[in-house]
Amino acid sequence: MSKTICYGMIGCGMMGQEHLRNIALLEGAEVRVIFEPDPEMAAKALSLAPQARLVGSIAELLESAPLDCLVITSPNFRHLEQLEEIGATRPLPVLVEKPLFTAPEDAARLAAFRDSYAAPVWVAMEYRYMPPIAAFLDEIEAATGGATMLTIREHRFPFLTKVGNWNRFNRYTGGTFVEKCCHFFDLMRLALGSEPVRVMASAPPAHNHVEEAGAPDILDAGYAIVEFASGARAMLELCMYAEGSRYQEEVSAVGPKGKIEALVPGPTRFWPDHLGAPPVPKLVISPRHPQGPVERALPVPPELLAAGDHNGSTFHQHEGFLALVRGAVAAPEVTLADGWAAVAIGQAVQRSIATGQAVSIDSHPWAASAR
Repeated sequence: MSKTICYGMIGCGMMGQEHLRNIALLEGAEVRVIFEPDPEMAAKALSLAPQARLVGSIAELLESAPLDCLVITSPNFRHLEQLEEIGATRPLPVLVEKPLFTAPEDAARLAAFRDSYAAPVWVAMEYRYMPPIAAFLDEIEAATGGATMLTIREHRFPFLTKVGNWNRFNRYTGGTFVEKCCHFFDLMRLALGSEPVRVMASAPPAHNHVEEAGAPDILDAGYAIVEFASGARAMLELCMYAEGSRYQEEVSAVGPKGKIEALVPGPTRFWPDHLGAPPVPKLVISPRHPQGPVERALPVPPELLAAGDHNGSTFHQHEGFLALVRGAVAAPEVTLADGWAAVAIGQAVQRSIATGQAVSIDSHPWAASAR
């Protein structure tokens, strides 16, 4: 039997607890050490991983043995500083939640980390692994003949309550189009196989959180158009006061041969009981010749739906990360380069919204290394 892989967890709030539930479903994987400074979140984490030991700092966590890999699910603005501490102390394979970093001025620090870190880093982009999105990515080229237009619509619930409501403030999140939407900019690059060159974006005044303490400054809706070097165009439409929608994400691509769509429901725990069974994810392919859409249901196993809010994607992502830690695959599927690019696009969108101007993305420093 294969050796049990021992995990250390850094941050165990809502998303960290989803990671804990999914690691528990993996064969030969066990969380051994947890750093979570909030007492309530720490207690919830230990209830999910009772075999784990709670420690008071990252330094103490890194002194622990055995320890084979790390998962970072702390607030956004902590990710880079924690990666740097790990790199200076005990480089281990890391799965780090998005966004990889938040402040544009931190790009030089990230480059230094990238060039010196002696172990693989996998950036958590769960949306790639949702079954309808994975099928969409597999079939986009055949269905479209080369996509020229890509549209991502996310109509969802407002930001959830987190410890200290850190997710209400741009200084902690990097802004909504970094915090929430870097997933979608990652999908754009992956689906189109090209790099962005310019963005144009606009957003209405915020509707949610405006009366909360501390004067939150995040956006909760907006449009972003991204132009790619290939000539393709992609658009994101975000609305975070549309939780009454049947599908939370609707992703479509069109090319000379036809159209392909992925329809993704929101978290099953938010689906009202009076509406009956929640919707099932779908893939729809609509060729130009012969006309007529073909729908394919892609249900997610109940145990994966119960383990988190992302349609089973967190589990599939962890399967890949575990294979990386075991040495069964040579490199992360989602690299530092991918994580950096997704944030850079989100930051350009935030600037476009703030200035009312199109923003060029003239260089791609993330491409210097794919590690």
